[in-house]
Amino acid sequence: MHDESSRHPRGGLYFEDFTIGTTIKHRLTRTVTQMDNMLFSNMTLNPQPLHIDAHFCATETEWGKPLMNSLFTLGLMIGISVNDTTVGTTIANLGMTDVKFPAPLFEGDTVNVTTEIVAKRESRSRPDAGIVDFIHRAYKQDGALVAECRRQAFMRKRGS
Repeated sequence: MHDESSRHPRGGLYFEDFTIGTTIKHRLTRTVTQMDNMLFSNMTLNPQPLHIDAHFCATETEWGKPLMNSLFTLGLMIGISVNDTTVGTTIANLGMTDVKFPAPLFEGDTVNVTTEIVAKRESRSRPDAGIVDFIHRAYKQDGALVAECRRQAFMRKRGS
């Protein structure tokens, strides 16, 4: 997609490099684990038994097993996208909207991610930056869409 010499030394793309309508299929994939679920849920003080109590899930839910914490899934989805898009070139995330989790994700599922570039504009306040809108989508190994969000990132321009 882009000549390696045009990227930031850490690998990220600059504002100018993003083309509306492009979809990037990210190379990194990750199998999620019980440890991911337990650590993330406990680090964020989330006592939801849907994530941390296998007995509860087996006896009191339609799933029969713990669901992955949706905020972990959101973070993983965006994290997987970083190497191919924004590492070293993001000034800040401006927000995430339209967050959806249309299918469940469970321990042992493997996540892959795509990022679609849906909008971009020059910054009104900073001539060295612009705003890019991404739609990130996470799928599990059977192709089911498990997460989606629209994210706005404040991106560096080349030479800034």
